[in-house]
Amino acid sequence: MLILEVDFMALTHIDCFSGPGGICTGFHGAGLNTLVAIEFIKSCVETYSANHPEVHVIHSDIRDVTPDQILPFIPKDGVDIVSSGMPCETFSTAGNTSRSFYDDRQFLFREGIRIAQIANAKLILFENVPAITTKTVAKNSKKLIIDVLKDELTEAGYGNYIEVVLNAMDFGVPQSRKRYFVLASKDPNLLLSFPEATRTPDNYVTVEDAFKGLENVIPNSDKESKVYNDENSEYSELMRNKEFWRRGEGRTEEVSYQMPMKHRSCTLERFTLLNQGESLKDLFDRYEGEEREELQSRRVLPKKMFIKRNYRLKPDETSPTVTSHCLDEFVHPIYDRALTVRECARLQSFPDDYNFIGGPYLTPHLHNDIQDKYEQIGDAVPPLLARAWGMKVREILGDL
Repeated sequence: MLILEVDFMALTHIDCFSGPGGICTGFHGAGLNTLVAIEFIKSCVETYSANHPEVHVIHSDIRDVTPDQILPFIPKDGVDIVSSGMPCETFSTAGNTSRSFYDDRQFLFREGIRIAQIANAKLILFENVPAITTKTVAKNSKKLIIDVLKDELTEAGYGNYIEVVLNAMDFGVPQSRKRYFVLASKDPNLLLSFPEATRTPDNYVTVEDAFKGLENVIPNSDKESKVYNDENSEYSELMRNKEFWRRGEGRTEEVSYQMPMKHRSCTLERFTLLNQGESLKDLFDRYEGEEREELQSRRVLPKKMFIKRNYRLKPDETSPTVTSHCLDEFVHPIYDRALTVRECARLQSFPDDYNFIGGPYLTPHLHNDIQDKYEQIGDAVPPLLARAWGMKVREILGDL
């Protein structure tokens, strides 16, 4: 059973749109105490509860959550911070021609504000993709969603706010992942600030750093690796350091979720054609005419070219953004296979003892009520970035 260090005198937190627990993991590592989490996807709820058993997790559409489900689990005078990482599908630059590009999900930020009012929160932290800053409320409108959010924050008594775009790789995450944040305070005189970068381009954590210690696995072998090798990096040791994450003592001694995937022979052949830094698009550019048709006839190349598919990572650079489609999007920098669940978790900065218990390993991207392990990881907030915010919140509220 996982035993977390819980400080009941620590700053308190409510986690809205909690996913599998990226923000909670980072906040907990920073010394904050998450009391309540709200999440709609059952598989995410299962993963969250397995890793944060001390948190009261509400499995519900946030729009249906009532004060009675929250107030018994928080202090009578309220909490210190509510985080709200609402779904970003309608704000992403991918798929913006779909019919769902404008729908009611783009106003779910209101639920974060509502929960903050119920909990009498001192601070609200919103997180989303940077594209939210240019998204309008309707197709022919000039009114921006973000302007509506700011107006409604002010109306709710949180008119003291700052906004910033941060990149996770500036905070030790081996991934280029830009995210937009709004931090709002109920106290109009509270001096707000955002986390300062801890890394620069000359010492970014690379993919090679991230994968140190993890043994290779052979596709289609069904042989999972559960032992670490002797290769280490500062980052790999950090992912094994339970004390750093306040998840116990010592270091993680057994690898989990280093499970080989199944690949068709034609897919494996495609991977052999990829150089580091190349993707499926490069193969379509390289092979033309009869040569491409021959590869397509054997299904080495698909009939259709997908821009974000089969990118072979560069070991000496950070990874591109990890998404819910990370299994299809990335190829290992050295081996001819997709990434394991643990490797994707390393790119997101989840500690090595994090248990992705919810949902199956894989499920078709046809459901909005279940997420497999890759999807859970790809949609999460990187814990190291969340930890930086947690330390900043402590500083702002005078807890450091």
